[in-house]
Amino acid sequence: MMVAPSTSEFDVIVVGSGMGGMTTAAALSRFEHKVLLLEQAQTIGGLTHTFSRNGFIWDVGLHYCGTFGRDQPAGRILDWLSGGTIEFRSVGTVYDTLHFPDGFEISVARPAEAYKMELKDQFPDNAAEIDAYFEALLSAEEAGHMVGGERAMPGPIRSAHFWWNKRKIERWCSRTTGEVIADLITDPKLAAVLSAQWGTYGGKPKEASFAVHATIMGHYLEGAAYPVGGAAAIAKGLVPVIEALGGSARAETPVSEILIEGGKAVGVRTSSGEEFRAPVVVSAIGAGETVKRLLPEDIHQQDWAREISGFKPAICHFDVYLGFEGDIAKYGATRANHWFYESWDTNDGIWYAADDEPIPMMFVSFSSLKNAAHDPGPSNRHSGDLMVLADWSVVAEFADGGAEARPAEWSALKEKIESRMMAFFAEKFPALAPLVVYQELGTPLATASFTGHEKGGFYGVETTPRRMLSESLNARTPVPGLFLTGQDVMTPGIAGALAGGMFGAAAIDPRVFQKLR
Repeated sequence: MMVAPSTSEFDVIVVGSGMGGMTTAAALSRFEHKVLLLEQAQTIGGLTHTFSRNGFIWDVGLHYCGTFGRDQPAGRILDWLSGGTIEFRSVGTVYDTLHFPDGFEISVARPAEAYKMELKDQFPDNAAEIDAYFEALLSAEEAGHMVGGERAMPGPIRSAHFWWNKRKIERWCSRTTGEVIADLITDPKLAAVLSAQWGTYGGKPKEASFAVHATIMGHYLEGAAYPVGGAAAIAKGLVPVIEALGGSARAETPVSEILIEGGKAVGVRTSSGEEFRAPVVVSAIGAGETVKRLLPEDIHQQDWAREISGFKPAICHFDVYLGFEGDIAKYGATRANHWFYESWDTNDGIWYAADDEPIPMMFVSFSSLKNAAHDPGPSNRHSGDLMVLADWSVVAEFADGGAEARPAEWSALKEKIESRMMAFFAEKFPALAPLVVYQELGTPLATASFTGHEKGGFYGVETTPRRMLSESLNARTPVPGLFLTGQDVMTPGIAGALAGGMFGAAAIDPRVFQKLR
């Protein structure tokens, strides 16, 4: 049922301005709801924002997206949301290159048939298995979309939809990526290749639901794209839509509490004590963060909230942001991303940085080469970054004030990590490393501080089967007037947050469903 017009200044309050929050706010604005979008950080955009140092510009959370072309599903949604002001362009035929021990590498390319041919060339004895994998991928992707759609539906309709599709949903959502691939693929090296890109959704093959894997991998099958002007172009395109109807997007406005009166959500209170009221409150900061930080204790004890509190946060990461001067394409940089594995076991991709433990996996991206609007200038300046997926235990002792209390030790740890990441990069790109003129380390503590995500889990909650089969991660919560949105409602990443944002908006105003067809 559509929400009645508000007598408050705003019809809807959205907490958190990442991709999910901006999408929900813009979609509701398109249907003439007056929306207040609140963000704790200095910049609107969450992990789609950019930052600059010494004239270099980096994105913090967007490296590439699938289905964002103008003629593709996410691209059509973004066109409608922004009025055509945001443009994504293809990063090229090849969008990922996978590197394994013994010099083995393989290009992941569009269209899907091209990638299948490359796989069959590399693994000629497994052609039938490769076909079976892609069939499973498409079927599981459909199951993932079914789950996402259900999370915006009212209870009775959702129950009926699940009953009708139960067999397919349970078949793909209840098994891990590793289990499904093991059932289909007999060559362990081929299995490693097919699971290597799990860093795009943050769940190790032995833990993540295959439906999550399929939803993310499936949306890349026809290629990947990057926003013209960088990730900040998204907020530049969506915020004016929110403001055009009298809505407002306010940075540096952290919310400390969702106001509950008579069992209903009626507004929010900020850290400065300011109150905003509206009949609908939407949290886009993550399901776990919403329950643990913004809701009163009596709601914490409700079954749905207890289940959400029990989910573990996703992985965290270290990132070294690089500034180059010179012709980086000449010396090895590409528009395609690079995944370097030091083992054929892709479950070993998380770095615990204990003593001298080697880096097991690194993701390398060169954002300036993907950005059609980038001007390198007379000194040929380019940007890139190195990402290592990590365990929170690496920085746990420095959380909650530990870094401030022991600055020398924290600085020494950061220097050690940055040095080892740069050494790894120099080993893989020996001709490119001398062109680095600026470098800066981003840590899980910085991610936690900027996003508010528990333990720096930038992909939200765990991507396990129990997450996909959860009955608590719905856009419409049991608290009247309170809704969730973003990647926890759908799947991790920018495209998942966009879809989750649309489902969140559709749960409030069903007319939004028209734009999901």
